[in-house]
Order: sequence, then C-alpha cells, then structure tokens
Amino acid sequence: MSFHCAASRKSIIITKTVNKSNCKPTVGSGYMKPTRIALAVAAAGMISTPAFATNGDNLIGLGAQSRALGGTGTAAYYGSENALSNPSLLAKAQGSEFAIGGTLFMPDVKAETNVASAPGTSASQTSDADTNIIPEVSMSHRINNNWTFGMGMYGTAGMGVDYRDNGGAPDGTGLFNATTNLSLMKFVPALAYNDDRYGFGFAPVIQYGALDINYSAVGSPFAGTGVSDDIGFGANLGAHFDVNPGLTLALAYQSAIDMEYEDQLTNAANGFQVGPGDPFETITSDNLEQPAEIKLGVAYDVNPNWMLTADAKQIQWGSAKGYEDFNWDDQMVYGLGAKYSGNGFWAGFGYNHGEDPIEVLDNSSYSNQAINLFNNHFFPAITESHYTFGGGYSLSKTTTLEGAFVYAPEVDKTIDTGFVSGQADPEATQHEVKHSQTGITVSLRMNF
Repeated sequence: MSFHCAASRKSIIITKTVNKSNCKPTVGSGYMKPTRIALAVAAAGMISTPAFATNGDNLIGLGAQSRALGGTGTAAYYGSENALSNPSLLAKAQGSEFAIGGTLFMPDVKAETNVASAPGTSASQTSDADTNIIPEVSMSHRINNNWTFGMGMYGTAGMGVDYRDNGGAPDGTGLFNATTNLSLMKFVPALAYNDDRYGFGFAPVIQYGALDINYSAVGSPFAGTGVSDDIGFGANLGAHFDVNPGLTLALAYQSAIDMEYEDQLTNAANGFQVGPGDPFETITSDNLEQPAEIKLGVAYDVNPNWMLTADAKQIQWGSAKGYEDFNWDDQMVYGLGAKYSGNGFWAGFGYNHGEDPIEVLDNSSYSNQAINLFNNHFFPAITESHYTFGGGYSLSKTTTLEGAFVYAPEVDKTIDTGFVSGQADPEATQHEVKHSQTGITVSLRMNF
C-alpha cells in the first residue's frame, strides 16, 4: 500500500516515519475485492447483482427447499435444483420438472475506521450494496428407467460493498470511496444414472464471472479499470446409495474453477507495494479461482411425513488462486434440516454454520495489517450462523409455490491498522466491520 501526499502528488514507500500532516493512505484496489457487477445471462434473460453470500462468498444453498433446510441437498432430493448440489439425485426424478425463482438477498454491512483519518477521528457508513436479486432456473426430464437429464442456471456467489458516501469524512476519503463487486453465475447441464438402490451423476459446469474494484484517496482520481469478466469451466460429480427405502447416503465433489479478471487484482495491488519481499509484490496474476468443494450428506425419512437431513462440506479457499494470497483458509460448513410433508403442502426449518474463513494475520508488519484491512474493508465475508425456514403449497396437481427465509445474525470483526496509518504503535488505529444478512427465496415448481 502506498501513501498519496497532497503536496507532491507522488506515491512514496512506507517507512517508519511518515509525515501525517500531508499524507493519507491510498487503499489500492489491489486485492481481490469483489464486484457488484450485474450478471447478465442472455439464455436466461435474467440479471443478477452480486451480494455477499453466506459461506465465504457462496450461497448456503440453491433453491427454496435447500435454503429452507439449512443449505442441505447432498443426500436430500429436492427436485431439479439438485443439479448443482449433487447431480446423482436427479435420478430420483419422476417425469419432468421445471422450476424458476430467485432470492432477494439483503446484506447489512457497516464499516467504522480511523485508518485514513488518524487517531481521534473516524468515519463510518453502512454499505449501500444492500439489495440484490439472485436468479435460478432448473429443469429435469426422465429419459428412461435408468437415465435422467437435468439442467440449471444459478446465481451462486458474489460479494461487494459500496462506501461512496464516505461516512461523512471531512476530506471525502474516510472509507476510500470504496466500491467492490464480484458476481458469479453457473450454467449446469447434468446426466444421472440410477439402479434400484444407487445412482451417480455428472455435470459439466460453465461459470460466468465479473469483477470490479474501485477506490479513491486524497488528491487522486477515482481508481479502477472498469468491469472485467471471464468464463471458466469445471465439473460436478455425485453419487448416492439408498441403504433402505428411508435412508440415503451421498457424496459429491465440485471442482475448482479458475477465472481471470484482466487488470483487476494486479492493478489493485499496485497501490500496496511497500518494499522488497512484501507479499503484494507476488500479485502478478489476475486469477481468482472459485474453490473446490467436497460434500457428504445423509437424508432419513423418519415416517411418511418427516424427513431429516444433514450435510458436511469442505470449501477449499486455502488452495484457491487469489484467495490463498489473502490468507483465506479452508472452511468446514455444516447444515441440518427437517421437513414435514402434509396434504398438498410442506414446511421445513434448518441451521447452517460455517466458520469465518478469513484468518487475521498478526501485527508484526505493515504487510500483515494491509492484508487484514483489505479483507475487513472490501471482503467482510464473516457471517457464520444461519437460521432458515420455509414451505411450499400446491396450487394445483402440477404446480407448487415455494419459499424460504434465511437470517444470519450480526457478527463483528476488528483489526489493528496502526502501521497502515503511519503510526509507530500498531494498535493506534483500528478498522471494525459489522455484518448481518437476510434472504428471501421464492420459487415456482411445475411437474409434468
């Protein structure tokens, strides 16, 4: 990270002594900060603006049933929406199905810091990136007794903040005029095979992503290179085994998908050079890889009315390009759900927990604090617990209206920024972020 001096208009290398009277920190867009980009997929005719999802930057589940039941879906059959969670479960389909819906996603993120304004004064603002629409379309069709074809298009992940109001800072840069956005959408055709007690499935994945990083500081223009986008490819594999008519065990694997966003990470990192050996000097790539996932699940029909389901998955942020450079760690996520099915309706509830994947580096260096600041200010993907419920009602013999509600209670995270502010004391200034989430999903399911 460099400081921009109003007097000289030049970037300088941070040293132990910094004249705070005429210099303000310039937060580069250098790190992988996400994008609030609109995802337009012509084939679906739908637009999705990014949001902070919940497990890191991933939604906890796709579809109304999954989101109502704690984000589960590795072993529990929810219809055509299983194409992405575990394609083998499509083999449980009867006839044909088409579902269309979306999620109104409302993150509440607030930052407060004196990193730019020095000790004694601070700026704060609630991010204006607080309302997002995330689409979903899926279908499945049974080909014969053993084979089923499915297809889905999902907004799967995203994150972004908008602090352009600057929290009332007198110099206009209290929160660096930061606006960052990442949006991801996946197109997934799937093929599943089933025998009497087992099944397996394969789904090639086409992923569209868009990333934008912008910031400004005293005496400098609004920085950024505009939106960059890319298309990447991966695969989902899944298998399930019916131990008996009421108990299903399953596993699934989602490959990593490498994406390259031209000039985003490298351009953003240019403002964070502090000397030889600094980790930001290794940011020579614009690759940001959505990580691989390994999932295990169980679904148990207690009786004709009640089903219990549980999932465990590892999201491998720690080995994903881009994320690993900013100290994201592998994340274990656990989901639980219970569903009651009655005459023409269903109701369910669940719980999902994934520990904050962003590790805080110690205060031993300027570089460590700069990485912590990047994560806290631009990527506050820190929510952990999610409480879920939902239900469905049959409008006719072939059509069901479904909905889900997800709430993640507020969590907060504070990091020290004294070195970044040019102070001798590493704890002289701080950055705090608070984050909670609310999501409402509505879906219309049609069976033929």
